Amino acid sequence: MIIEIDGGHTGIRFSSCHFIPMHEKCSRLHGHSYIVRMRLEGEPDENGMVMDFVVLKRKLRSMIDEMDHKVLLPAGSKIVKIEEKEGSLEVMSCGKRYVFPAEDVLLLDIPTTTAEEMARMMAEKMARETDLPKTIKCVSIGLDEERGQTAWYTKVL
Repeated sequence: MIIEIDGGHTGIRFSSCHFIPMHEKCSRLHGHSYIVRMRLEGEPDENGMVMDFVVLKRKLRSMIDEMDHKVLLPAGSKIVKIEEKEGSLEVMSCGKRYVFPAEDVLLLDIPTTTAEEMARMMAEKMARETDLPKTIKCVSIGLDEERGQTAWYTKVL
């Protein structure tokens, strides 16, 4: 059985900016209003539930609260160089130099800030940090960059 949370209807969304090094258009700093979607596949428990939606929405909201209205940077990148200097982050990427207040930035342990990598990061974090019932087979996260454009990642448990 599959249960799904649609962040477009439940308000699980965030706005942030990023860039994708070496991409023709997306290498420029730009932003999105992201929508998070989630699917769990598993068997219902003795109460007839795969898992409590309230618990799942609470965890999703805590994850997106960290990312909302931040500059998202790929701390795991081999291309993007990030250095902290006096409360600011200096970022070098493909000949471009950015300086951001450290408080406005979230460093993500991923190689690039594509929707695909962020969906993977969120699915793995959800699987790792949520007390999922043993009957859950997989956790899938979908991340919309815009309506009709979603990257999905499935973490098999």
